[in-house]
Amino acid sequence: MAVANFRSKFGSPEERNRLAQFYAALTDGELQQLAREAGSLTDEAKAALESEISRRELQGNAVAEPAAEVEDSAAPSGGAEMRDLLTIRQFRDLPEALLAKSVLDSAGIECFLGDDNLIRMDWLWSNLLGGIKLRVRQEDAIVASRLLEGGGPEGDRKSSEK
Repeated sequence: MAVANFRSKFGSPEERNRLAQFYAALTDGELQQLAREAGSLTDEAKAALESEISRRELQGNAVAEPAAEVEDSAAPSGGAEMRDLLTIRQFRDLPEALLAKSVLDSAGIECFLGDDNLIRMDWLWSNLLGGIKLRVRQEDAIVASRLLEGGGPEGDRKSSEK
């Protein structure tokens, strides 16, 4: 029943007034921060936010669109996507995975742990999930594997000791 009441109020003049009062009570900084993160707001909330920002004549009064819509789809993104990552190791225990991740991080290789939070919550799930996965970009996979095997990036550690 409460859901039905909520849906009936959505888009109503009462909701617009409530949003206007809420945004009027915020500081300029809070309004600008909210405008930068406006991707999660409804269209009505965005309109009320734009109205309040323009009423106060703040700099950059446009409400930002979500980054996915603003970014050019042809431009490469800075972060790695799951499809670009390769699992190079799997660990049963979190300390081993964190140690391997720190080796790669210190070598400047961007890496990520998969399923680490689930296994951190209940380590018995490690076998079910296939362990904690250490993932790197495809282009870094060979160098990362050599580092974790104990060799340097060149893979010829003994010759450097001589």
